[in-house]
Amino acid sequence: MQIRVSNPIEPQPRLSERQSVPSDTSSISHVAHQVFANTHAKEIGSTVLDVSGVTLEYRTNKKVVTATKRVSFSVSKSDRYVLLGPSGCGKSTLLKSIAGYIPPVEGEIRLNGEKITRPGPDRIVVFQEFDQLLPWKTVLGNIVFSLIVGKRLPPKIAEEVARRYIDKVRLTKFADSYPHTLSGGMKQRVSIARGMAMEPSVLLMDEPFAALDELTRVHMQDELLRLWSDTKMTIIFVTHSIPEAVKIGNKILLLSPHPGQVRAEVTSNGDDTPGLDGLKLSEKIHAELFSAGKPIEQLMGQENE
Repeated sequence: MQIRVSNPIEPQPRLSERQSVPSDTSSISHVAHQVFANTHAKEIGSTVLDVSGVTLEYRTNKKVVTATKRVSFSVSKSDRYVLLGPSGCGKSTLLKSIAGYIPPVEGEIRLNGEKITRPGPDRIVVFQEFDQLLPWKTVLGNIVFSLIVGKRLPPKIAEEVARRYIDKVRLTKFADSYPHTLSGGMKQRVSIARGMAMEPSVLLMDEPFAALDELTRVHMQDELLRLWSDTKMTIIFVTHSIPEAVKIGNKILLLSPHPGQVRAEVTSNGDDTPGLDGLKLSEKIHAELFSAGKPIEQLMGQENE
């Protein structure tokens, strides 16, 4: 295991232009695979997202609240990057800023070398609420609609891509079902399929499993890891659950209580068994976030002594 506090790095060059879609639809499957064959392979360098000294504020009826203060970190291609901290530390606000909805009052956020100033289809958000789907459209229709509107794909190619991602989340038999007939976990799988079908540079997930029961939540965590293994998509995942962070993330950014500041960044291989020092990674993270004991750098270093 490694630990470090992230420092901003130099932005990478812009993405090369993506392949245009030919008008000939006689080989739809081939075209769909070419257009959506993991655009991450076209990125130059390993850094996808660079957050540099970002302070975020929002206004209530009575005052201006500082959500995060001078937060810096970088996300590499195919990372499963978790933002972890107690409620009110600004992690969801930070995710919304990455999505382009809240501009920083200090610092900047760059995606593939370009400064983020507004929302875009290169960042897709999956929220925790179940009602993210259009109720008058089927599972297939929801994903096709996003591809036609967001990616400007011809309907036939959009349907080909949509069906492929419906298969990936194992909802093939429910492609023609409407949202009100689906369970909460199934609705979230549709939302994840819709986000992945858009092939964004970063998939942003704001506590997507928080409203699920424990058994369904564990199942969805396993499903997400399976999908990541298949697609290697870059994911930024917000949670306040330490066990979930250890399981989902290969990198975990620890944020202090309000206002959110970087405490540390740790790596995880998903295994939360005790190390040579007898402590689990989750226990070390808990100590860093909530106790006044040894800093996590010392706790992690004990394993190598």
